[in-house]
Amino acid sequence: MKDIINSVLSFQKEAHSILSIHESAKSRTVILDETYSKLKGLSIKQDELLRQSLRCTENILYRAAHILAWVAFMDFLQEKLASDKFTKLNSARPKWNITSLEMLQEENEFQIIEVCKEVGLVNNAEMRILQGLLSKRNECAHPTKFFPNYNQTLGYIADILDQIEVLQKAVY
Repeated sequence: MKDIINSVLSFQKEAHSILSIHESAKSRTVILDETYSKLKGLSIKQDELLRQSLRCTENILYRAAHILAWVAFMDFLQEKLASDKFTKLNSARPKWNITSLEMLQEENEFQIIEVCKEVGLVNNAEMRILQGLLSKRNECAHPTKFFPNYNQTLGYIADILDQIEVLQKAVY
């Protein structure tokens, strides 16, 4: 019985791998899910937000998928900035005087990204990437003519996952 289950799971994985090369195949979400599963150290909240983003993608709710992926990323980024009890952040922006995640969440996301460069968490190129991802999120969260498709959404989520992976490896 165990052999049959393993064979079925192996077949399913191989089928998704083959179908994922087709542009509109839903199997591409499964491949993205495999990429996502490689990330370690996410909070329960971040994990759930990213999984909801993938479910939105599967259900053709592409703007919502962008927004949820961004929210998960910002939660991760804010926790990273909090990891030293906001010491570096407050040195860079003393007027903020952040003492809690709730206070940090009140700050402008664009400025949070800028301060990440100031404290050495990201370099110039990475800061521009994050600003671009925020801009794309804003296009999805506000009335615009931008209606992402399946490919754009998968690409956006993949970019978010890549940035989380980069930040996980960053020494802070």
